[in-house]
Amino acid sequence: MDVSDFDYDLPPDLIAQFPAPERAAARVLVLDRASGTWAHHSVAELPALLTPGDLVVVNDTRVFPARLLGRRVPSGGAVECLLIAHAGGDRWEALVHPGQKLKPGARARFEAGSVVLWVEIMERRFHGRREIRLWREDGGDVDEAIDRVGHVPLPPYIKRPDGSIDRDRYQTVYARGRGSVAAPTAGLHLSERLLEEMEARAIERTAITLHIGYGTFKPVRTERVEEHVVDPEWTEIGVDAARAINRAKDEGRRVVAVGTTTTRAVESAAMEAKGEIQPAGRPARLFIYPGFRFRVVDALLTNFHLPRSSLLMLVAAFAGRDLVLAAYRDAVQRRYRFYSYGDAMLIV
Repeated sequence: MDVSDFDYDLPPDLIAQFPAPERAAARVLVLDRASGTWAHHSVAELPALLTPGDLVVVNDTRVFPARLLGRRVPSGGAVECLLIAHAGGDRWEALVHPGQKLKPGARARFEAGSVVLWVEIMERRFHGRREIRLWREDGGDVDEAIDRVGHVPLPPYIKRPDGSIDRDRYQTVYARGRGSVAAPTAGLHLSERLLEEMEARAIERTAITLHIGYGTFKPVRTERVEEHVVDPEWTEIGVDAARAINRAKDEGRRVVAVGTTTTRAVESAAMEAKGEIQPAGRPARLFIYPGFRFRVVDALLTNFHLPRSSLLMLVAAFAGRDLVLAAYRDAVQRRYRFYSYGDAMLIV
């Protein structure tokens, strides 16, 4: 299967640069797999678009301000550091810029008010990655310093600096477990009021955790889909979530995944279990593309994804490539807003 089969034309002005005025104000294209048709609605209508008894599964990971902007020591040159993953202790995996100048032993400092965070480059890695060491000048808590000094790690297709609005809107209202460098964007549409309306309609909700890494932006560099490898991302499915998902499947109720990350988490767990999902923490390594057999997810709420991306391939696996791309072309014609801060698609 060729990666080029998952391409489509998107005018740059349809890439959303800011969130909608309110979370539920976005549009949602409802795609019916059985009939091969779709209709246009508002996210505010979502409780009515779902069915009483549905189990909605969300990803409750919390985005942390992983983008650090500072100065080299002693030269004073500008430095940018994107924290990708905690490697244990005071070590992190990171992307740094300018990469050629930041060799092992190089140091930089990042500060906000009285808080100063230091970085030392320890090792070079592949694709511009580095292992770095982080510490505070005053010996205090490093995570607290990252929260003070860091910037919201907006995706590269958002062509503006992060602002105060992003601290709130690039985070789901139910975010709990700190650990992601990107938001589970389908969940950004769900407001407290919308969740309350779902509960009032007897729509059940449970949460899993998948900490989203930089791999979510990783381009598919191969020509053949099957040769691509996704980066592993840490997943936790608790006892309550596993019980709720297994019960819904046993009772013949729909499991509605909010986002591709939720889908990867629960489908990875189902493959490993070869039966009922077991509560556990595990790395999710599953790459879902057309031909995959879904064991858990019956409906999917997701945003519109980049051409040739692994996320678009997952959606195509769920609903069929031709149908998905036809719906995307119509969304372009109707000027839907695309990507992280854009509109949504509900696939049933």
